Amino acid sequence: MKKNVLTGLRPTGNLHLGHYFGACQNYLKLQNEYNFFLEIADVQALTDNFNNPEKVRKNVYEITMDLLSIGLDPNKVDFFLQSQIPEIAELTVFYSNLVTVARLERNPTVKTEIAQKKDIFGNNGESITYGFLGYPVSQAADITALRGEVVPVGDDQLPLLEQCREIVRKFNSIYGEILKEPQQVLSETTRVKGLDGNDKMGKSLGNAIYLVDDEETITKKIMAAITDPNKIKKDDPANPHICMVYYYHKLVNKEHCENVCKECKEGNRGCVACKKELIKAMLDFLQPIKEKRKYYEEHIDEVKKILRDGTKNAKKEATDNMKNIKQKMMIDYDL
Repeated sequence: MKKNVLTGLRPTGNLHLGHYFGACQNYLKLQNEYNFFLEIADVQALTDNFNNPEKVRKNVYEITMDLLSIGLDPNKVDFFLQSQIPEIAELTVFYSNLVTVARLERNPTVKTEIAQKKDIFGNNGESITYGFLGYPVSQAADITALRGEVVPVGDDQLPLLEQCREIVRKFNSIYGEILKEPQQVLSETTRVKGLDGNDKMGKSLGNAIYLVDDEETITKKIMAAITDPNKIKKDDPANPHICMVYYYHKLVNKEHCENVCKECKEGNRGCVACKKELIKAMLDFLQPIKEKRKYYEEHIDEVKKILRDGTKNAKKEATDNMKNIKQKMMIDYDL
């Protein structure tokens, strides 16, 4: 039998190239190898968007259409809504007894994200909420509620998965062997850099190209991308390896990369011409994705049905699993 794979995305905005090359390409392979559950983590999105539920609700459909448009097959992937699986909330409560506050505060991923959200939680995290601090516990519940044995993650998410494994070991040591420790599948692609040269492309950093960006937006973003600062004149030789334009050529214009690199080093390629070539390559790359997305935008009832059917399948998996868990915990009362 195929193993269950579980992954999730927070509906806080549309997918960008960082998502596509950093995670989603891996999903396209995994959907053919596993029972694939893909969680739209709307509850988790509320941990730092608690005052903007309209944003989360809107992006549930936006991110689902993005995922479908890149080629994820609803016949192979169960798309489900976290908020509609009450067993996840139950397990989160159960697991919260097994993790100390100090352990959560030491989690490197949590520490990094608190530092990045100073506008919400204060400079020193003095306004950190219980829900945000505990979201690794919620993630452990996501994975184990759906019997997830394989979890595709980036290296920055490994501390969260390790915390999940700790919870599983602690739970099994108390109640008996019932939960399986999930194993990671690391993405073959490293994290995609932003247009500004930042090591991470992110929504909050304003350095991303989104799959839904139109031609005007893409043109404006690429024309402002960072290039070799030592190239002053059009025919000056430059170093393409510190140029973000060349970096993106390697992602979406691979067949011409060797020529781009050679001309750049020899001073036979101006930055404006290079950026215009990248714009065309980017638009060509995104075109089939946009066409598929347009179909789903015009058939939103189909998107809702995909979410409804996937959530139904996920609910059945979680319900069956929870019966066994509650029996082990001796809270399966016959009332």
